[in-house]
Amino acid sequence: MAKIPVLALIPPVAFAAIAGLFLGQMYFGDGDDLPSMLIGKDAPALPDQGLTGEPVLSDEDLRSGELTLVNFWASWCPPCRAEHPVLTEMAEGGIRIAGVNFRDEEGAALEYLDEEGNPFFASAFDPRGRVSIDWGVTAPPETFIVDGDGKVLFRFAGPLLGADYENRFLPELEKAMAE
Repeated sequence: MAKIPVLALIPPVAFAAIAGLFLGQMYFGDGDDLPSMLIGKDAPALPDQGLTGEPVLSDEDLRSGELTLVNFWASWCPPCRAEHPVLTEMAEGGIRIAGVNFRDEEGAALEYLDEEGNPFFASAFDPRGRVSIDWGVTAPPETFIVDGDGKVLFRFAGPLLGADYENRFLPELEKAMAE
């Protein structure tokens, strides 16, 4: 019977340990809670460009003294379309929502808002997604709660729907509105 050198066991044992960590994080980690480096910091700059015919979102809008939701969306994004009625309902209920359309075609974005209604008091347009990178946006939709001084209070990745929305986003929104 051949003896296996101890050094030959290190790579498979190391691989098994790393695979075990990844597997454990995948099944037991909180993958939906993506941390944001922006929490408690000033909101990054917004795109200078807006959607034609719509009020242009400015940095001053985020420092107006009013709580604002900043929603990153695209017309080609199915989860964005799914959350749109929730955004509309929130806007009709008096919540101030700004939209940042990114990685989209302006015509498609305007057509979508015309057909489905526009819940945004103002909009910005980031066709190449350059400014969205500064916000840490990975994929639409993503929504940020920004206080009246322009500080980011919370980031929610994914559509504003379902249990995650009810259990994580709404309590944060209620807390921010109470402050």
